[in-house]
Amino acid sequence: MKIDFRKELKHLYSASAKQVSEVVVPKMNFLMIDGEGDPNTSEAYQTAVEALFSLSYTIKFMVKKGEPGIDYAVMPLEGLWWADDMSAFTSGDKSSWKWTMMIMQPDFVTAEMVRTAAEEVRRKKNPVALDRERFEAFEEGPCAQILHVGPFSEEGPTIQRLHQHIKDTGRNLRGRHHEIYLSDVRRADPAKWRTIIRQPME
Repeated sequence: MKIDFRKELKHLYSASAKQVSEVVVPKMNFLMIDGEGDPNTSEAYQTAVEALFSLSYTIKFMVKKGEPGIDYAVMPLEGLWWADDMSAFTSGDKSSWKWTMMIMQPDFVTAEMVRTAAEEVRRKKNPVALDRERFEAFEEGPCAQILHVGPFSEEGPTIQRLHQHIKDTGRNLRGRHHEIYLSDVRRADPAKWRTIIRQPME
């Protein structure tokens, strides 16, 4: 049995670049690592991403070989972003950015599976950020989202458009800026990077 969760959850893991869409994001389980610093230069960021994917792929193969015997594609990397002083997002100084990087896990993945997989990852690779990883439920509720195509450095107008939609429809921003990285940035042309920009609202 093979499941494509990006298709099963298409309304959450696809978006239009032409118009803002509104979604209600339910509670889902994630592997998460918190950190701080410039994602372009921070070793903490790079090691967090490495640990998240190492554990996610180990869980995937464990599920495929054992119970419940399901094959599925590992979900994309996601990030929650914020700063104590939000002007850090417009000043160009990324050193004070705070983040939670995360990868969604299917609902049949249990905390016990995660612990078992973490032991295997520690034995084989032992990525330095593994001990910072946690398995946690996260629920965003009502959100607006839009697809940004291009480099991360050019997200500004897309984010402004998203925020303006929320204000124009009489709602307020809440929670943390959320990005879902649909492209493999190691291989894809930056001009073609596809990132869902999501903003919780109330």
